[in-house]
Amino acid sequence: MARVAVDDTNRMNLRIKPEVKARLMRAAALRQTDLTDFVTQTALREADAVISAAEQLKLSERDSLMVLELLANPPAPNDRLRAAIAALPVSKS
Repeated sequence: MARVAVDDTNRMNLRIKPEVKARLMRAAALRQTDLTDFVTQTALREADAVISAAEQLKLSERDSLMVLELLANPPAPNDRLRAAIAALPVSKS
């Protein structure tokens, strides 16, 4: 299960080895930006990639065709589906 990070400050502290910080500072200098912007922009790109991968579902061609077929021609409800529908609370709308 995904953990939700909750932080009510605008500050994030990281403990990193001096050689790691030196590499990050060098990369930031090569990009002509400060360390905070470099780390933030790089982390945001990775965060966007992780979120995008988690939110996408990739189907094979066979599975895509099966989904389209089921949408076009849905099967008749079976006993389990009827029981589930009957167990739903009654809407007051």
